[in-house]
Amino acid sequence: MIKENMQEYIPKGAKPETKGNSIMFEVSVLQVKEIVRDLYHNKKLSLKLVTATDERKEHECFKVWYIFGVPGENMFVIPYIKLKDSTDFPSLALTIPKISNYERKIKTFFGLRPVGHPDLRPIILHENWPSNIFPLRKDFDWQIKPKDANGKYEFQEVKGEGIYEIPVGPIHAGIIEPGHFRFSVAGESIVLLEPKLGFVHKGSEKLFEVLGMEDKVRLSEKISGDSSFGHSLAFCQAVENLGSVDVPKRAQYLRSIYAELERLANHFGDIGAIMIDTGFSFGGSNGARLREIIMRINERISGSRFLRGVNIIGGVSKDISDNEKINLGEDLTKILKDFSEVIDVAENSASLLNRLKGTGTIFHETARFRGLVGVAGRASGKSIDVRVNYPYAGYKDISLTEIPIETTGDVNARFHVRIKEVYASIELIHKFLQKLPKGHINVSNLKISLEKNSVATSLVEGWRGEIVYFVTTDSHGNVSRVAPRDPSFINWDALGYAGFDNIVPDFPLINKSFNLSYSGNDL
Repeated sequence: MIKENMQEYIPKGAKPETKGNSIMFEVSVLQVKEIVRDLYHNKKLSLKLVTATDERKEHECFKVWYIFGVPGENMFVIPYIKLKDSTDFPSLALTIPKISNYERKIKTFFGLRPVGHPDLRPIILHENWPSNIFPLRKDFDWQIKPKDANGKYEFQEVKGEGIYEIPVGPIHAGIIEPGHFRFSVAGESIVLLEPKLGFVHKGSEKLFEVLGMEDKVRLSEKISGDSSFGHSLAFCQAVENLGSVDVPKRAQYLRSIYAELERLANHFGDIGAIMIDTGFSFGGSNGARLREIIMRINERISGSRFLRGVNIIGGVSKDISDNEKINLGEDLTKILKDFSEVIDVAENSASLLNRLKGTGTIFHETARFRGLVGVAGRASGKSIDVRVNYPYAGYKDISLTEIPIETTGDVNARFHVRIKEVYASIELIHKFLQKLPKGHINVSNLKISLEKNSVATSLVEGWRGEIVYFVTTDSHGNVSRVAPRDPSFINWDALGYAGFDNIVPDFPLINKSFNLSYSGNDL
């Protein structure tokens, strides 16, 4: 039975099916543009993901899925189309720009062509990959390496007198992941910045098709290593939804505590890294020091600095004892005082703040237009946070007092959103510790059976932003498709807007203020 307040999202003539937290319905290829635009522009639903599945063996078709979230309801409205006699489907990139890279990815990995798309260059896969081999089709053998192709990637070109290009990367001077950045510059000002990624593509989506369930959980931890807990939580929640697994309340609270510790470690690191990139060594060294303190706490309570091996289907594998509750609470109180003293010094540094203010600005309209999520979105005035809008785990009971936002959209705003989130995370952990329920930390002797021919969507507010997992099953109840979406996939696309009209030497600082994942994008 579909709730009355959800009926408005179902078009006339559709035959909706409710699968767990999803309402899905088929629409015709001729109708899809009108229906998707209506849900996005008129119904104001949030588009979470566009992806495809190869169901030719069981249902003689490909499907293209459009996953929309309904804030406050924790429900997802999912229209989809079937492609039986054609591999063409209509593009929506010109009317909903944030769909553009999703459609490019469907073209690259499934060979389905979005008709009317303004930019059909391949994404993630590189020029040495044959253009007629599509790795997410079921008949592609993941153990076979295709012969190298000799393609050429055409960067966007800016023409005009005095324009010159600066190629940077993919290998960089620091110990960071590889990515290529092409700058078009007039004088000292950047007029176009185009990132080209994919250098650490590792075939994760294909591996999800062949690994056992425990290995799938481990793989989710490796999508973006610094977000191991957030990604594995999103995957576990999706599978638990498909298997109708009731996770114990204590496990839900523990998941929220671990998630906030992951957020703290990374925010401390980023706050320090932003300051070090301005030459403010005091702030940089203290940010790294505070991050290390959290990493050691993670190792103390879970055995892993990155909280790997903690999430399992049905709960968590690591508990927090009564003594550890006291120790962790005391540690966080000391860390809060320590951090506040560092920030007080930073806020009184005119040279630091002058470097941050007005640098790498993304205005609110651009953030909304391009669908920015997480820290970058909130720094541009978008009041979005999965913990509030789509509460999960312990956040169903205890959530943020308010979503930390800034409005200027510059490096300074992204810096201060992180600072606010540190305070909020410490406050949340204290609350979870105080109200931590008694009971089991996982479902013992779990024998999970997943619903057949079903789908599930899971959202988690990772420390970078919204993590999305879309999982489907086949007619035997086996996981058929896992489509992860790291927030970086959305925000890399917007980085060029932050670079516009800045100078090239400011780019490392701008890039650091986003601190996006190459691995999370490249999958």
